[in-house]
Amino acid sequence: MRKKIDPVVDEAIETLNMKDGPSRRRLLEGAGLFSATAAASALIVACSSSTSSGAAPTSTAKAAAGNFPTTPKWKFTFVCHVTDNSFFTPTQYGFADAAALLGLPTPAWTGALSTQPTNSTMLSAIQAAITAGSPGIATTVVSATAFTAPINSALSAGIPVITYNANGASDNPTNGMAYVGQELLVSGQEVGKRLASLMKSGDTAVGFIAQPGSLNIQPRMDGAAQALTAAGMKVMFGNKGVATGASATQEAQVLPQFLQSHGSSIQGAFAVDGGDTALLGTSLQKYNLVGKVHAGGFDLEPQTLAAVKAGQIDFTIDQSPYLQGFLPTLYLYLFQLSGGLVAPSPTNTGLKFVTKGNVDPYTATPTRFEGSTKNQVYIKHTGAISV
Repeated sequence: MRKKIDPVVDEAIETLNMKDGPSRRRLLEGAGLFSATAAASALIVACSSSTSSGAAPTSTAKAAAGNFPTTPKWKFTFVCHVTDNSFFTPTQYGFADAAALLGLPTPAWTGALSTQPTNSTMLSAIQAAITAGSPGIATTVVSATAFTAPINSALSAGIPVITYNANGASDNPTNGMAYVGQELLVSGQEVGKRLASLMKSGDTAVGFIAQPGSLNIQPRMDGAAQALTAAGMKVMFGNKGVATGASATQEAQVLPQFLQSHGSSIQGAFAVDGGDTALLGTSLQKYNLVGKVHAGGFDLEPQTLAAVKAGQIDFTIDQSPYLQGFLPTLYLYLFQLSGGLVAPSPTNTGLKFVTKGNVDPYTATPTRFEGSTKNQVYIKHTGAISV
């Protein structure tokens, strides 16, 4: 005679929509299921068996993220100053992964293309998000003043706003609730110090910048020029640098042409944005300047990592663009989930020098974390951890 089944099991079977099969029969015919404790143990085994057999999780089981309560399907909005720049590919993977983890739709990705006016296009995107009642906005801030009013407007409407990647002027950060990104002036100073350590006092360096004055990269240029000058180097054009243009096409013309014309006059070169950094190595190689001009820059474009590995440039900086998408999504979710009790936290996403000595893990396996593949990949860490 079949033994009586604990109500916990009976309810769980119905909730998990277990149809007649080995897992269900194991529960219904198993021994010792008189208590909730024994029932729970058997249920775990049965669920494991069901999952390993290839059964897809039911919609009921996926109704909420983790142990959180069921919530509205909040679709957050990310606004960016260059939505078509490859730097932000891992940022988009980051917010997509966080949303999937939380059971939310992928956030909207909007803002300016590299061929569009930056501030006006971004401000229109922010206003559209406010008008649509977005549950949360994450935006870059590339102007010292233009974003104050729209961010205030969103906050007044009860919409949380987080900034990422750029946060206004270093001495006058914007009015978002928290900034997730790199300390830009400091990162520039560290680039200047690193480059100066590879040069001799009195040598000349030059910096490349896509959009002079844009507050996602100008603070880096300011910091690098300061540090190089303090170390006794000459900085061609000072903190203005060589403007290469916002589009990849412009950068690919201006930077190599400059090195072709002026490479023999410099001993150091740096770039403060990912696009220009990606061009440094191949350009130095093309004009026989590798080993004569020390160089470095920012970000993890595949071309940049290849240049570091080949010794064409000395270093680049990892600022974790993936986290700049992942963490704002998590913070906006927690703010909404807690009714505002869990406020977003300012987060420095880091300044890690990538050199020939530590570049291999970046290039060994394509990952979403660097934007080199869209595939989800598990990478097992081995060995000691250096910080």
